Amino acid sequence: MAEEEKMRRHLVLAKPFSLEDEKDSELTASSVIRKILSLIKTVRPGSDLTNFQLPPQLILPRSRLQCYGEMIYSFGGQDLLGECSRRKLPIERLKSVLTWNISTLRPVVVGMSPYNPVLGETHHVSNGYINVLTEQVVHHPPVSALHATHEKEKIDVTWCQYFTPKFRGAYVDVEVNGKRVMKLLNRKETYEMDQPRLIMRFLPAPGAHWASKVKIKCPETDLEAELHLISDSFIERFRGNNNRSIKGKILETSSGNQLYNIYGHWDRTVMAKNLKTGEVEVIYNAKDNITGLNPPTVKNLQEVMESESAMVWSEVSEGILKKDWERAREAKILVEEKQREALKQREASGESWVPKHFSVVKKGKDWDCSPLQPTVPRAPLVITEK
Repeated sequence: MAEEEKMRRHLVLAKPFSLEDEKDSELTASSVIRKILSLIKTVRPGSDLTNFQLPPQLILPRSRLQCYGEMIYSFGGQDLLGECSRRKLPIERLKSVLTWNISTLRPVVVGMSPYNPVLGETHHVSNGYINVLTEQVVHHPPVSALHATHEKEKIDVTWCQYFTPKFRGAYVDVEVNGKRVMKLLNRKETYEMDQPRLIMRFLPAPGAHWASKVKIKCPETDLEAELHLISDSFIERFRGNNNRSIKGKILETSSGNQLYNIYGHWDRTVMAKNLKTGEVEVIYNAKDNITGLNPPTVKNLQEVMESESAMVWSEVSEGILKKDWERAREAKILVEEKQREALKQREASGESWVPKHFSVVKKGKDWDCSPLQPTVPRAPLVITEK
């Protein structure tokens, strides 16, 4: 019984992907691209890759829910989320929200994919005053919900996102749908944000980058920001736009009066230029924020939910980390078979799936996710200081 309990509470928590990890020889684009060339031959252009199954060698040892959560709870240096509410002036708060939004952009390993979360899977982590809870609320299509709260600054963040990857021959275009909302409760302000899209290019040179335009808007302050995440295409390189560059502006919504120019690179530094005074300031430094990132540690094992990502995928992750590909493959099959069996049982009993932490509503082709509780409780998994 003790041995069974030990296996039941087994967790594997992989390290977040940091800027310095891009130099890892096994994760470089040239190394990964060799592994996927054989797969490309079997996929037709325009195919929907939502349910495409990758071999363990091309899977990262973490769930997609963990990747989403890391964008908020995994950071180095300053608490950028709390800074959004601490600023006194509306324009300074908008700049802080913009800066925090940029900080959620993280490096992506081209050709490698995290686990597709099973229905009901969760990931719950705390870092300082920040508590983050994610849940897989729909399986087909895969819809993930996220709720994060900042205890001290009374900040509420909700994400509802689902993606559609399309194979375009030389690249995969991942369109990320859904909404992101931040509420500064002490300021009575709401910031709505668009989702960036992800381009994973195989030819002529492999690489992964965030692209598209992202708008951040606050009706209460009549301020908004527009960010253009530059595509790493031949045309953009010809125009002089380097990989991972950002261009944008901050303006008054009603008048259209532009207040700041935004420019730089999200993996290096981003600057804001005051168009009235000409003053230039560095608003974001990636080296300070997304390097040397640590994985969560277990503070209270008994409080970890059975649905926790690190528990659901523990055997698969251990196999991948030890390069025991057959063990990883078999463990992955067991996780997926368990999910299919649960579905059959629900269908046989006429039972509908109900998420535990979010209410979910489908509006046409869109999905809306709302947290059932006003705040996220402290988690049994925590980020400890370096």
